[in-house]
Amino acid sequence: MSPRQSSRTRFAPAPTGWLHLGHVRNAICVWELARERGARVLLRIEDHDRERCRSEYETGILDDLDWLGFRPDIYPTDSFRAGTCLGRQSDRQRFYLDALDKLREMGLVYACDCSRSALASMSSGRGETSELWYANRCRSRQLPLIDGYGWRVRMEPGLEEFEDLMLGLQHQDPSQQCGDMLIRDRRGNWTYQFAVTVDDLDQEIDLVIRGADLLPSTGRQIRLARLLGRSTPPEYAHHALIMKSPMQKLSKSDRDTGIRDLRAQGWTREDVFRLSVAGR
Repeated sequence: MSPRQSSRTRFAPAPTGWLHLGHVRNAICVWELARERGARVLLRIEDHDRERCRSEYETGILDDLDWLGFRPDIYPTDSFRAGTCLGRQSDRQRFYLDALDKLREMGLVYACDCSRSALASMSSGRGETSELWYANRCRSRQLPLIDGYGWRVRMEPGLEEFEDLMLGLQHQDPSQQCGDMLIRDRRGNWTYQFAVTVDDLDQEIDLVIRGADLLPSTGRQIRLARLLGRSTPPEYAHHALIMKSPMQKLSKSDRDTGIRDLRAQGWTREDVFRLSVAGR
């Protein structure tokens, strides 16, 4: 399949911890592929999780990006420091509410009171997977769409097919992967799946470059975007991760790979880049 012309991609860290080497690998892939495609890079701060996100983490991410030399074309780091910024998810509530209204008008949204333990029970016996599967238990219960309940969107059976620029042709059925998609949790947080789909549509992202751990999210995001009116999905490229061990990826709790800590130890940008691309 010949690649489409791209115009806009994004780098989208979540301020739930400090920037680490895994983020740097992603940033390198984003800026390199954007340059090859002639695309602009948008910076998005994905702070939809109000319990885990912290302003000091956002500040640290912005400072590390400046030190590393990554310059976003859209929403540069100073635009976040200036205050309200539409590159920050917590400043984009009206877009999520508008998207919710569209889905509600189509009769696709319902409330759910299932606990995580109930989801684990539904998922048992489905083979080795780290993902919880929802059996659509609350579809017909007509619970009120109010705080204290999760809000879900119906995902009917059917395959989503897409050509990953790094991994080739993919087929996913969201109804079999996750069941009806949770878009807002019981604490009132928009979910990752919902927020990034709405953002990618509104911000005209046509190239998504991210780690291979997010590959399973792609089909459901394509499906949700279509329900919201997107006719042509973005192109996707899922790159390999930096692994802490053969079975465990790096996390924000790994202080030995945090850019903030490496800088304090005297590492240079070249040192960080060298380790970030090792084994790529």
